[in-house]
Amino acid sequence: MKTVILDGYTANPGDLSWQGLESLGSVTVYDRTLPGETVARAADADIVLTNKVIISSEVMAQLPRLRYIGVLATGYNVVDIEAAHKRGIIVTNVPAYSTESVAQMVFAHLLTVTNRTEHYAVQNRNGRWTANPDFSYWDFPHMELAGKTFGIVGLGNIGLRVAQIAIAFGMKVKAVTSKTADALPPGIEKAERTEVLAAADVLSLHCPLTDSTRHFINADTLKQMKPTAILINTGRGPLVDDQAVANALAEGRLAAFCADVLTDEPPHTDNPLLKQPNAFITPHIAWASKEARIRLIQIATDNVGAFLNGKPVNVV
Repeated sequence: MKTVILDGYTANPGDLSWQGLESLGSVTVYDRTLPGETVARAADADIVLTNKVIISSEVMAQLPRLRYIGVLATGYNVVDIEAAHKRGIIVTNVPAYSTESVAQMVFAHLLTVTNRTEHYAVQNRNGRWTANPDFSYWDFPHMELAGKTFGIVGLGNIGLRVAQIAIAFGMKVKAVTSKTADALPPGIEKAERTEVLAAADVLSLHCPLTDSTRHFINADTLKQMKPTAILINTGRGPLVDDQAVANALAEGRLAAFCADVLTDEPPHTDNPLLKQPNAFITPHIAWASKEARIRLIQIATDNVGAFLNGKPVNVV
């Protein structure tokens, strides 16, 4: 059984091992694969693992040996699921491996805005505090989180974990969710979208990307938010209209935007958010802690093993 990993570098740039997969059969790992290289590289593969390389219906039609596609991520929009089903190809994903890491990143971003620790660390390496006439100084107003309202859009694994942390900070949590109110843990209030937008001091996006959630944050929804609000997106880039958010920041209608994902990745040089001083952008790394990547590779390996044993799991 031959396995080809089309873009293994981000999951394992060399600090981890593919040994578990290698114990199940022949494995060829490519760091990256360009669209025009996919068919040639996967031509003899029974199993293909992909993170961001697109496996379209046209690609599948040229891979007669292909029996299994494993997505090295939770989202599986890179695979034409309908075409795979028609061809009898099993597709799996890796759910819930990065919950703790992504939730942690949400608050790393939030505390960057509220406390600016990186700013002061840089300032003081350059002698700012030693030259200060007073024992203390600050360049930005600091915000205490306790008592503030934390709005969450989407209460899956990550959204629920973020809510728990917000509650631990003493924040009031309001959520836009398909779950019923009586199914929510204590401390989380189910609310309509307009209420959450209007009330949130912090708004964090954790919903799937669908036709109905694309540009969930746009010029109209931004008008419903407080100008002092902090918006955080660690979900999917297109949940946000980049230009609308950049305009709101430039015009003082939004206090800060924190994002680990953007519409295009890597972003184009003319992305309007990159030049906004109150936009705090990280390069899609919330999932990438070593602990999360170990879980990712282990679950992906277990998925392949289950498939080979005739009892596939995490099938999408």
